[in-house]
Amino acid sequence: MTSAGRVALTAAAAVGATAAGAAVWGTCIERFLFTVRHHRLAVLPAGSPSVTVLHLSDAHMAPWQHRKQAWIARLAEDVQPDLVVNTGDNLGHADGLDGIRAAFAPLRGVPGLFVHGSNDVFGPGGRNPLRYFSGPSPVTADAERIDTPAMDAYFTDELGWTDLNNRAASVTAGGLRLDAFGVSDAHRDWDDLDALPAAIARMTRRPFFSRAEPVALTLGVTHAPYRRVLDRFVELGADAILAGHTHGGQVRVPFSRSALVANCDIPLDQARGLSAWRRGDTVVPLNVSAGLGHSIYAPVRFGCRPEASVLTLQARP
Repeated sequence: MTSAGRVALTAAAAVGATAAGAAVWGTCIERFLFTVRHHRLAVLPAGSPSVTVLHLSDAHMAPWQHRKQAWIARLAEDVQPDLVVNTGDNLGHADGLDGIRAAFAPLRGVPGLFVHGSNDVFGPGGRNPLRYFSGPSPVTADAERIDTPAMDAYFTDELGWTDLNNRAASVTAGGLRLDAFGVSDAHRDWDDLDALPAAIARMTRRPFFSRAEPVALTLGVTHAPYRRVLDRFVELGADAILAGHTHGGQVRVPFSRSALVANCDIPLDQARGLSAWRRGDTVVPLNVSAGLGHSIYAPVRFGCRPEASVLTLQARP
């Protein structure tokens, strides 16, 4: 073999070994390295106490994922949140609710808000991951139905959370009144943005003789952060927006600021973490959670650890 041939063979072997190592890391190690991302937002009225928000998203829970369930369950004690915001895609299996119950049980009694992702209604399906590079993933026509009513009943009746799917509601968290509105999964076109103005009007309407409690903050909550949703949320008066869906790209170039894909039309450098969403002259904080899980058909995380977000809402200077 010539010297050039040996160099080429060595290079090919090195590339193969690197690829194999990355595959092992992504499928066997990193997808279990759960982490908490902390952010501070000065969005409350001056003099307000701080409010701790636990933002959970994209658990894609299967019943056998006990390590994930135990880690989520510990967050109640570790974070001690005043409010939980769940931005959807909780279920990754027809029996995933069993795992969700184990994971979320310690959060019972903590005020919460939730919206649906598609995997709260339909089970996951296998697809070619390379198709994500051509745009948002298509709808799978023959997807298996999941027991959404049972999940919603668990959230509302047992945990005490509030359903924000194309709705608006007020909650008290940390001694403050927070208003919120949200939409169902925009990736499936289940978002009904036209319904929100009336829902917000009903939420803010008070009996004639009652004293209106001041609103400390208005949250916009969505699963998929499509531009049309984010823009409309700003127009409707959201002071901060929370979303999920993107998985942060799920596979990222290490140390890169941008995701490779987002599975929606949000800019790739805003597909994970805290950023600012601008609509005209208005700028609103936007937190996109990279999520806690993955499809059971794509069990990998690389350069993008599974996460929960903790948002400390503080008074403005």
